[in-house]
Amino acid sequence: MQLKTRKFINKLFSGTGIASVVIMTAFLLILLTPIAFRGLGAIFFTGTIEHRMLNCKEFGHGNREKIEKEFAKAKAAREPVYLQFDSFKKEVKNFDPEKRRELKSQLKEIKEFLKELLGPFPDEPTPVLLRNQYGQTRWKNAKEKFHHILYSEEWDYSDPDKPGVKLFIPRKKYFAKTSFESFFPYLEKNIKEMLLPEFTCYWQFLTDKSKDAHFFGGIMPEILGTIYLALGAMIFAVPLGILAAIYLSEYAKDSLFTRIIKLAIVNLSGVPSIVYGLFGLALFVMFLKIGTSILAGCLTLSLMSLPVIITATKEALESVPSYFREVSFSLGATRWQTIRYCVLPYALPGILTGSVLSLSRVAGETAPILFTVAAFYLPRLPHSIFDQVMTLPYHLYVISTQVPNMPLKVSFATALVLVILVFLMNLISIVLRIYFRRKKLW
Repeated sequence: MQLKTRKFINKLFSGTGIASVVIMTAFLLILLTPIAFRGLGAIFFTGTIEHRMLNCKEFGHGNREKIEKEFAKAKAAREPVYLQFDSFKKEVKNFDPEKRRELKSQLKEIKEFLKELLGPFPDEPTPVLLRNQYGQTRWKNAKEKFHHILYSEEWDYSDPDKPGVKLFIPRKKYFAKTSFESFFPYLEKNIKEMLLPEFTCYWQFLTDKSKDAHFFGGIMPEILGTIYLALGAMIFAVPLGILAAIYLSEYAKDSLFTRIIKLAIVNLSGVPSIVYGLFGLALFVMFLKIGTSILAGCLTLSLMSLPVIITATKEALESVPSYFREVSFSLGATRWQTIRYCVLPYALPGILTGSVLSLSRVAGETAPILFTVAAFYLPRLPHSIFDQVMTLPYHLYVISTQVPNMPLKVSFATALVLVILVFLMNLISIVLRIYFRRKKLW
């Protein structure tokens, strides 16, 4: 091959590699940017006095005296709304039956939206659910509820050739020439005084427990649960996987039996995670009667990560030059001494890489823990390995599919924390690999 052709091929491969890295980086940015942008909205947002009051009462955050003064100010601005609402309920009895029915229907809708906006009316008993004891905690959501109070939604189907058109009809027109007509201008003028919005940095989202089935609070139990399961799975999987790889690479002879085992390990790497979950349910939860617990979840996840750890470790061991072993044997070292002092140290970076990749996969799994350990909601942290636990992947699945009216920002924030957690695990792997390569502590 001519020198020019060789240089051209080298440049072509280098350019292709650089282009691949740039494209992958661009795809990652496209994927992560909306997650990060929306996820940060769960921490940085415009909060109302309802949010500050809830955090003060339920979590002990903020200056109680200052917040109570603010709430008293907001309560004073709300008082005319309640008085006007109650007085008109008496006045509406004097209208003719048809008009009365129309106004009562409108009043009922306004009252429901008003309760969602400002919380329960003063004369009502305290609701059982925490989500009904307060009004809107975020100013953006409050403006949406406020819009529903000012306008009613109606559909226009007058054109049979077109789909229905949504119309927003001002509710004020239904109450024209009544005393309640002034209700709407007062609400528009004083809505900020009623909710006192201000910029909020709710960093406690990462440290608070959740309340009322994840409607309020943070995701600390889910973060801890994910770490418990990931580390627990590695405690079982890493030693067993390394020992199995050492046996297959250094001790086992090349026979039909070992070839079948190696093929089975490779095939197990591609088994869907839901299958491991069902296997863990059958073996650990039902047959061994461990129950749905951290232990059952860790054992299931360790089985799922074993094929990856064994394959990565085996490849790392086989990448060590054969003359390392030959020189060691010639000096009178035993097979185990050769493996311990000559082979394993040089294979350690590759073993670490495979182990942490398995750890990252374990941290993001939902299906295996669905049957063995995950809980929808727990009021306290686990006390032992036989307790259930909440995790970030399952929490993300639950709040995205089974909790109605859950703000999307909370889902994106949970996904962002999970991505950061996995990224940190991989970063630790890179740092350790570089450290062992440079220091050569073996």
